Amino acid sequence: MRGFLWLALLSILVIQCDLLQAKEQVAANRPNIIFVFADDHATHAIGAYGSRINQTPNIDRLAREGMLFRNCFVTNSICAPSRAVVLTGKHSHLNGVLTNGDRFDPEQQTFVHLLRKAGYQTAVIGKWHLQSDPVMFDYWRVLIGQGPYYNPRFRTPEGIVTVEGYTTDVITDLVLDWLENTRDRSKPFFLAYQHKAPHREWLPGPHQLQLYREEMIPEPTTLFDDYKGRTTAATKTTMTIANHFSDLDLKFTLPKNLTDVQREMIEEAYREENEAFRRAALQGEDLVRWKYQRYIKDYLRCVAGIDQNLGRVLEYLDKSGLVQNTVVIYSSDQGFFLGDHGWYDKRWMYEESLRMPLIVRWPGVVKPGSVNWDLVQNLDFAPTFLDIAGVEIPSDMQGRSLLPLLRGERPHDWRQSIYYRYYEYPAVHDVQRHEGVRTARYKLIHYYLIDEWELFDLEKDPDELRSVYEDPQYAEVKSQLMAELNRLKTLFGVDQGREPPIPK
Repeated sequence: MRGFLWLALLSILVIQCDLLQAKEQVAANRPNIIFVFADDHATHAIGAYGSRINQTPNIDRLAREGMLFRNCFVTNSICAPSRAVVLTGKHSHLNGVLTNGDRFDPEQQTFVHLLRKAGYQTAVIGKWHLQSDPVMFDYWRVLIGQGPYYNPRFRTPEGIVTVEGYTTDVITDLVLDWLENTRDRSKPFFLAYQHKAPHREWLPGPHQLQLYREEMIPEPTTLFDDYKGRTTAATKTTMTIANHFSDLDLKFTLPKNLTDVQREMIEEAYREENEAFRRAALQGEDLVRWKYQRYIKDYLRCVAGIDQNLGRVLEYLDKSGLVQNTVVIYSSDQGFFLGDHGWYDKRWMYEESLRMPLIVRWPGVVKPGSVNWDLVQNLDFAPTFLDIAGVEIPSDMQGRSLLPLLRGERPHDWRQSIYYRYYEYPAVHDVQRHEGVRTARYKLIHYYLIDEWELFDLEKDPDELRSVYEDPQYAEVKSQLMAELNRLKTLFGVDQGREPPIPK
């Protein structure tokens, strides 16, 4: 009898082992997805995009081993709206997040709901910035609001958790812990690995504080732009390097949540430069140049922190054997002005703000070192995630899957234009509400509250210094773009959506 029991137990164990192996095989046949999402990381601060001011070896590695998209654009260049578009595959007027002040409804359809339903395990770690809790994910550890650069507090299903350390490092530690110790290895996974950096106030980590100390970062050619070739909207913004940095931005003061050791370390890193600045008593263009150097070095130091931590994750994928069946995607919620036009921040439909990085590595599917020039948007991310996972794309998603492009196949009906709309005015930085259409060569922008227009020929004027809206030579182009703008608004149901109250 005892022998029979042992035989039965052994049979059960064998069956359970077979079932586990079968589950792991199913998981192995469906690709994992790691979505690395930075905050305000401009393409012109990435080596693979031709940066002349910094190097990003680990992001560049993804480009060498995957596909780099040259023309990826945001639909609404500000943090929360961009994230809501990524989740839903729908423009801001339909997903309900038009500005940073809007709360995301987590009950609405997202790609995360659909991946979970299809058997994927889902996790989000890092910046969320959508006010509501990310309850559609199986696992979540998200910063409260924007979150600090040091000693971050995370919202979790169990309550608030504070972790001492540099936020970029801490987020990566949590990501690696989830990959190694927490995930269900019998399921494929989607992991959103989302950084706070390099968002304002650009406070570097302990390992990056000394970077660029002895260097002068090249200035953008438009640092001293006079805005004469554009509408009045460009002249009234409050995001200039010359006049609108705070003492915290310039590290004359530091955040209050630092430990004594952290504060001493950071103060020491800036002390010598600050003292030299006070002695110099700079004015005019010399003062602007000094502010630019302080700003851009801190920004690039924060980028270096992201790149170095991405290297830790890529190393883990290599060592764990996950690399062959894991799609790694690098992007940012929008672009950013790095002194271009004398500005920092984003919001505008101008190129530096509109353009997003997008790099995808998928071993065995994406040709290493490939480059795509088609017009794509963050609107396409949700359909792409679903298509990679073999999940049906809902018909109400407004983007398109990038999977054919990733395979090197360009659909004959791929879009020839993109639609953009920014709503957050009046608000910080005073950027007028505007909408527009961009094609491969031209861009038409309408500041609809003040009824001013701009038209740019990006081939002849890539820096967008002179609007040709009133130029009779561009009359036909203008007419075509206006028709296309109206077509896109109808296609996306823009006039059926909500518009924030217009100030009187």
